[in-house]
Amino acid sequence: MSSGTPRAIGAVVLGVVVLAGIGWCAEAEDARPGTIGIPPTSVVVPERTISPSSPVPAPTAGAESASPDEHAPPAAPGGDTAGDPLIASARGALPRLAVKGRAPKTGYDRALFGQSWTDDVSVEFGRNGCDTRNDILKRDLQDVTFRPGTRDCVVLTGVLDGPYTGERIEFVRGQATSSQVQIDHVVALSDAWQKGAQQLTEEQRRDFANDPLNLLAVAGRANQQKGDGDTATWLPPRREFRCSYVSRQVLVKERYGLWVTQAERDAMDRVLAGC
Repeated sequence: MSSGTPRAIGAVVLGVVVLAGIGWCAEAEDARPGTIGIPPTSVVVPERTISPSSPVPAPTAGAESASPDEHAPPAAPGGDTAGDPLIASARGALPRLAVKGRAPKTGYDRALFGQSWTDDVSVEFGRNGCDTRNDILKRDLQDVTFRPGTRDCVVLTGVLDGPYTGERIEFVRGQATSSQVQIDHVVALSDAWQKGAQQLTEEQRRDFANDPLNLLAVAGRANQQKGDGDTATWLPPRREFRCSYVSRQVLVKERYGLWVTQAERDAMDRVLAGC
């Protein structure tokens, strides 16, 4: 073998080593996320928390509706209503309510808001086969029993922790007893009539009168005392529930494009400021 042969072999070996090194560097570069080669590491993005919203948006009269959990039952009398999700929504909605004077009550009639407790509505619980009064009793009462053969629709008995007064009422269905628990329109129908409902369609007024956001099962005595008062003229005797009560009034008025008087607006602001 000539002396040149070892040199040739050495050169070949050196070339192989250099090429192998270049290939290793290329593989290492490809391993970085975002480059060709090994797929990049997955990045987990936290899901966005979405506030509860109304399953069936009610018709409005030019006002954009908020999206609270409007058909949730009222806060328990012994609970902390500061945690009511409606309160934050109401704070945001209050500045959007128009402030005007009260229109005349001329022409008001309960029939203009449809048949009492009709199921023929487009809001939550609508067209479910049960009338609105029984829907709200079922939602707000505890330990509920039903009349047999009514598909758990007609409420016979239950227990109400009255949100307005805090009193506990044993509800028994009957001609002499049913009125102990009444379904209150949080925004009274006649109050709505004087603050924009005259411009609503018949269907919108019917939805308004049966909207779960605007309805609460309450002690009959408290409902009679309230009458058609607004926030400026009546508030629940139980102070702990006032934040939730006023929040519902604000959100109902926004949903249906109703306005408030200046005194009502000021009263709402005072209550919500303390929530």
